[in-house]
Amino acid sequence: MIDVNNLSKRYGRHTAVSDISFKVGKGKIIGFLGPNGAGKTTTLRMLTGYLPPTSGSAEVAGHDIFRDSIGARRKIGYMPENVPLYDEMRVREYLRYRARLKGLKGRTARENIGEAMDLCGLTHVRRKMIKTLSKGYRQRVGLADALIHKPDLLILDEPTNGLDPNQIRSIRNLIKRLGETHTIMLSTHILHEVEMTCDHVIIIDEGKIKATGSPAELVNKMRAAGKITVEIQADEEVAAAAFDKLKHVKKVIREGKDENWTRFSILVDHGTDTRERISALTAEKQWPIRTLHRHKSTLEDVFVELTRKD
Repeated sequence: MIDVNNLSKRYGRHTAVSDISFKVGKGKIIGFLGPNGAGKTTTLRMLTGYLPPTSGSAEVAGHDIFRDSIGARRKIGYMPENVPLYDEMRVREYLRYRARLKGLKGRTARENIGEAMDLCGLTHVRRKMIKTLSKGYRQRVGLADALIHKPDLLILDEPTNGLDPNQIRSIRNLIKRLGETHTIMLSTHILHEVEMTCDHVIIIDEGKIKATGSPAELVNKMRAAGKITVEIQADEEVAAAAFDKLKHVKKVIREGKDENWTRFSILVDHGTDTRERISALTAEKQWPIRTLHRHKSTLEDVFVELTRKD
């Protein structure tokens, strides 16, 4: 469905996206993750044909994004982070307008609009002015717009941005339903939603792909390293150096302070558990200890570990 090869985008001396390659199979929901400025939106804009690359190539459903832009765009439904709606139009009126822009007419347009409204839960608000809609329903209108021409691929940029928990759950369920009949590429900061929604994850940082795999595969790789959290009262520098010398410790991360308590995350080798050594060390040094537990890794831990700058 998506085939990206050595795609790059440079602005003068700044490289926004650097030589990335990946493939996405048909019928998958893909989470595209990265911190602010990582190159997510730039990549999505190149895939949708809104932004030309500096080098590399990309195909959607067999159509080259740049050599056959029109053919590729017919296969793509794109919902940007800030959906550009017309507040003075009614929902159905706006979707009719968008259908005309996409070359849909007559019975085909009416049927497609009706199906998109049904799927996105908009039928009961079809006569309402867009300016009266909640943020959640405005997002639904943006999704319906992306669906009108029945694309094979949906590209959604931060679809739950600014929504409350109930609205997020509603949009999540809608994306899952859409995933039954579409390939979806989803850019979001809400990692819990990715774990619950996506089949596959791509993590990008500083314009480069840092990891790919299913959420479970990425979390299992993190678990393989092992992570232990400890809170103690001690000099940060001295404690960090002491922990770092323990057998099987790979990395010591200072997580901050809570009053007089300093919190560390300690990454250890696969198949090891250094809690006894940590406990013995704190007793030997007479450091008061408040917390010592082995951490169950999440996709958020994977994301932070791959993109942290310290």
